[in-house]
Amino acid sequence: MTALEIGIASFPALMVLIFLRVPIGLAMFLVGLVGLVWVTGGTQVAFARLKNETYTTFSSYSLTIVPMFLLMGHFATLGGMSNALFKAAEGWLGHRRGGVAMAAIGACAGFGAICGSSLATAATMGRVALPELKQYGYAGGFSTATLAAGGTLGILIPPSVVLVIYAILTEQNIAKLFLAAFIPGILAAVGYVIAISLYVRLYPDSAGTRPPVPYSQRFAALVRVWPVLLVFGLVVGGIYLGWFTPTEGAAVGAFGTAVIAYFNGGLTRASLVDSFIVTARSTAMIFFIILGAGFYNGFLALTQVPQELSNFVVSQGFSPWVVLALILCFYLVFGCLMDSLSMILLTIPIFFPVISAMDFNLISLPAMQAEAAMEVLKNGIPDGMGAEMLASIQEAIATGTELTREQMKELGIRVTQGMANRIEAEHVAIWFGILVLIVVEVGLITPPVGMNLFIINAMDRKTPMMETYKAVIFFVGSDIVRVIILVAFPAITLFLLPG
Repeated sequence: MTALEIGIASFPALMVLIFLRVPIGLAMFLVGLVGLVWVTGGTQVAFARLKNETYTTFSSYSLTIVPMFLLMGHFATLGGMSNALFKAAEGWLGHRRGGVAMAAIGACAGFGAICGSSLATAATMGRVALPELKQYGYAGGFSTATLAAGGTLGILIPPSVVLVIYAILTEQNIAKLFLAAFIPGILAAVGYVIAISLYVRLYPDSAGTRPPVPYSQRFAALVRVWPVLLVFGLVVGGIYLGWFTPTEGAAVGAFGTAVIAYFNGGLTRASLVDSFIVTARSTAMIFFIILGAGFYNGFLALTQVPQELSNFVVSQGFSPWVVLALILCFYLVFGCLMDSLSMILLTIPIFFPVISAMDFNLISLPAMQAEAAMEVLKNGIPDGMGAEMLASIQEAIATGTELTREQMKELGIRVTQGMANRIEAEHVAIWFGILVLIVVEVGLITPPVGMNLFIINAMDRKTPMMETYKAVIFFVGSDIVRVIILVAFPAITLFLLPG
């Protein structure tokens, strides 16, 4: 067999190991190790790579952000922030039809802003909100479906551990990815609220009512969420204002939530040790998956599978939008079977070169030149520019044609095709990352094997899984509509990025 054939054969071998319940990190590591031995005809290259890959993976400064964000989520739970968020949202929304469920979604979005993990958000908010939903007469399937869907917000709304890993894999700016995730995250929360509103109108008996809370209590509950706003503003705001790097911001956030948890009485010596142990275990699991993925992806690179796949797709003349749609459908299906981190580590090195080779035409050179020209003209006509030159520039801007070198020289600007291509590549990478993250998270709540559904249903064993499946379809529908919108209008995702 050729090296390329060995690389292709590794995919079914990997799938067999995964379906035999071999841990995903170990499965990728074993297939990569055996594949390297097979391709190179000996163990020397494989063992040398094992030494180098292990060191370079675990010595990466950027990866220190992972345990910090995980620790921040644990401290936030100990500090009672999840409960404070739910009570505040419930006070303002709880008296409406389906309002307690809407409050759970709002609380999940808020907690996701200081957690960064989908499963942790679902489990934490499940413990807080599920008893309240039961108390006010919400149907079991509707309650569990709401919390399972709300949990997916934890990984999309910044900060997000998976976005950090994606940024490292694709060599993108972490801060820009966080910024791009804001609007899609807000759209997700709004879409879920609309899904709840539609559900309770179609099934009025699925949601009970609760009496309105006096405004004094509402504002008091709102005040109690100030720690969440403080931590989120300090971490995310500090990153964008340049006070510290994302890694330093994660450390600041972990320290801030620890201080708040201590003063709220939730952080004791025992709980501190327990938080460190739980964080260490989670970090070790994530790092081992990253190591396995790095080893497997190194083997794939040696066999030229990603490059050959990219060349094949480009040579077929497929529309970039068709290729993107097929990739997203793949993620939607396999997201039901794997967690988001494993999926991204396994597939991004394969799919990202394909997407990078496509021309989505997100950036227009004439539009960039026109923007730069209008910025100059806004401050007045440059000295020495004649009326004829000014008229020609204004005509080019109005008709959307490229500026000539002479026109750009007169304006004192330099906007080239190379600059446009670099920005296009960055925007495509960020846009694709957000889309992938969304569809993988949709897989977590897609029947019959969505992981979030099983986590929440384990907290409410009296509710049949089939009832959860029926209710969660409304949230899956909301997600699919959101994906279609974000694919059709990339500017929604890229709107907040600096020019």
